[in-house]
Amino acid sequence: MPADDDVERLAVPPILDLGFARLDTARGVRQGVPEAVLAEGKRPEHVAAIVAGLVEEGSETVIVTRADEVARAAVRAAVDGLEEDAEARMMWLRRGVPQPAGTVAIVSAGTSDGAVVREVAVTCELLGTNVAIQQDVGVAGLHRLAVALPDLRAADCVVVAAGQDAALASVVGGLVAAPVIAVPTSVGYGVASGGQVALMSMLASCAPGVAVVNIDDGFGAATVASRIARAAAR
Repeated sequence: MPADDDVERLAVPPILDLGFARLDTARGVRQGVPEAVLAEGKRPEHVAAIVAGLVEEGSETVIVTRADEVARAAVRAAVDGLEEDAEARMMWLRRGVPQPAGTVAIVSAGTSDGAVVREVAVTCELLGTNVAIQQDVGVAGLHRLAVALPDLRAADCVVVAAGQDAALASVVGGLVAAPVIAVPTSVGYGVASGGQVALMSMLASCAPGVAVVNIDDGFGAATVASRIARAAAR
């Protein structure tokens, strides 16, 4: 149950108005996932100001996604204490991270899917789940999946990141009992069309229990997978 002060924040959700952005500083209380700052498409100084505002105003973990080196440098200059992962293009400040509960297994078709894998892994950890990672087990060398299967079958939720034909999602969906969150990635030549073929393939999966998020949306996959895993652990 929310604490009394949390109930008050839910009744009148606070907004921090920076003029160019309105920050939802109680989203974590309301939804269980704090507001994430999408750096992509924003001016670096705006990203830094948003992060500074969230750090000053809230008690929640602060998460920045899709942050290139320019954006991360601007945040670094404005706010101390954030961790970062260049491959995931993320920055974060840990605040009140729940005790880990449940396990999310993350499996990728290829090493090229690594950025999405890292985004899923970091987000899941910040939302209070244990993470197991198995990379580069795509269907071009399907025998490699045998090594990953114990982790996948032991998990409360499985996230599959795959580009090109994205067949790995259907294969995994046919082998595990846990829910599978499929993330199409923008990896692949020509006709792969920046992940659209992977997206369509995953949406057309015949495996039961497979749900699909948007192209390269590791953050979105992680928010769903962590909720499933933590609920299963209860």
